[in-house]
Amino acid sequence: MKDLALKYGCNPNQKPSRIFVSDGSDLPIEVLNGRPGYINFMDALNGWQLVRDLKAATGLPAATSFKHVSPAGAAVGLPLTDVLKKIYFVDDMEELSPLACAYARARGADRMSSFGDFISLSDTCDASTAKIIKREVSDGVIAPDYTDEALEILKAKKNGNYNVIKIDPEFVPQQLEHKEVFGITFEQGRNELAINNDILANVVTQNKDIPDSAKRDLVISLITLKYTQSNSVCYAYDGQAIGVGAGQQSRVHCVRLAGNKADNWLLRQCPKVLELPFVDNIRRADRDNAIDVYIGDEYMDVLADGAWQKVFKERPEVFTAEEKRAWLDQAENIALGSDAFFPFSDNIERAKKSGVKYIAEPGGSVRDDAVIECCDKYGMAMAFTGIRLFHH
Repeated sequence: MKDLALKYGCNPNQKPSRIFVSDGSDLPIEVLNGRPGYINFMDALNGWQLVRDLKAATGLPAATSFKHVSPAGAAVGLPLTDVLKKIYFVDDMEELSPLACAYARARGADRMSSFGDFISLSDTCDASTAKIIKREVSDGVIAPDYTDEALEILKAKKNGNYNVIKIDPEFVPQQLEHKEVFGITFEQGRNELAINNDILANVVTQNKDIPDSAKRDLVISLITLKYTQSNSVCYAYDGQAIGVGAGQQSRVHCVRLAGNKADNWLLRQCPKVLELPFVDNIRRADRDNAIDVYIGDEYMDVLADGAWQKVFKERPEVFTAEEKRAWLDQAENIALGSDAFFPFSDNIERAKKSGVKYIAEPGGSVRDDAVIECCDKYGMAMAFTGIRLFHH
């Protein structure tokens, strides 16, 4: 197949629309079910590159959850603790495969943002992974292959209209890539930079100790950033992204946005949140929204009379700011990657509030000394990678 006609482009008025390989070769994808659209393919192909890179860097199965051409979550297939199974709502499922664990982590990092996601998987989609996908609101999935049982499960989703794409894992794109803006063609070399532990060798802080687990998490954060709309930062822990800030004009706003998401991920593991008394048969989206509101500043929106009865069997106590701060203060050893240098130390101050201990950023700011000094104040270890990871 040389090209594939699409219903429309980014918006219904943008017609005609199609995808094709510019040198006239066959497309490396096959649509096994559904009718993916323009944005679906943008998410799928960016997500596929991300999980391919994660698998190459870690040797573990990888998954990502994309929305609007940026990842809401990304992870590798490490086992889940009982607490993680509960906050990812897979504690009722049978034993999960490594790939299923990867997707549960990627989906669970920021469930609000992942609502209606497009999924990318590094390995053959198995039944265990398909069963998680089946129960979530999602637009589609791309993977190098599918088991017969997994494909049967996925084809039944969305009344038979769920988008399932198979990609050739051996496909190598051209080294020059192009895009058009206002009728003008831009050309650049593809960003084929390999991200691995080697780029973390230049540790510039007094604390030089970055354990292997932290290196893994820093690599995960940097690979995630490679495919996130800039400016972007990524908090990572235990083999997964826990907070991704994308497309912010100010770096500190990006750090705050991603930090708030990381805080939400941490707060969801607090017993006070785990034990929320939800009404029976509450919809997954309503439950996720209630949790997000409950742990946020607008908690009365879900605790007010007439509101709480819709989601809770009994009215929960307020999760006070002091209780939240006490829980977050227990966080430690979190990794933070940045796609460009930190221009001010306020970024480090905000990262500290979310338990960050390890940082990877390009370096090169005129204020590097101030940023390093702030890291030293908190005993953080920071590596200058010397690489920028802008993605537009």
